[in-house]
Formats: sequence, structure tokens, C-alpha cells
Amino acid sequence: MTDPRDCKTMAELRVGIDALDIELMKLLARRARFIDRAAELKPGESLPARTVDRVEEVANNARRNAVDHGFDPDLAERMWRDMIEWAIAREQDAMDRAARRASPEI
Repeated sequence: MTDPRDCKTMAELRVGIDALDIELMKLLARRARFIDRAAELKPGESLPARTVDRVEEVANNARRNAVDHGFDPDLAERMWRDMIEWAIAREQDAMDRAARRASPEI
């Protein structure tokens, strides 16, 4: 990937941003697959979709990682908290569907 300082025009810079966006989407899709697996594993370990301590741990990790990599920690935390809420809702939905499949209706 090109270093932004090597870009001589906005067109070159935009190509780099677009390429980076593709890589970010690949990573987010991979993260979502981990979330899906969590929804499969949590019931077997009697864990709810939302674990408050883990939410805070992940948000704090986002802040620390942002600082370590020269990114705005406040923005990182807001982004991660949005992603965390999305993940919890996704897990809960998957866990609810699995529970309904496992329990025949009366």
C-alpha cells in the first residue's frame, strides 16, 4: 500500500483510501464471523449476549490501540461502542433463533 506522503495528487490519494476501505471491510467481515461464532459458543458456557465487563474491556482496548497507533481515542471508542452494540444485537438474535429451534412449540 502506498504511503499517503508519496501521493502527488488527490486522485492518487483517493485510490489509496478506496483500497484501504476494501481492506477495512474485509477485516470487519472477519470480525463479524467471530461474533457469529460467539453466538454459537455463549449458550454452552451460560453466557449472555451482553457481558458488561467484556464491553468495557473491548472499549478500553479500542482507546489504547488508538493511542498506540496515532488515532483519536475518543473517535475509536465511539466507533467500537457502536460496533459492540451491533454485535450484541446480532448475537442475541442468533441465540434467540437457536433457542426457538431447540424448543419445540407446544
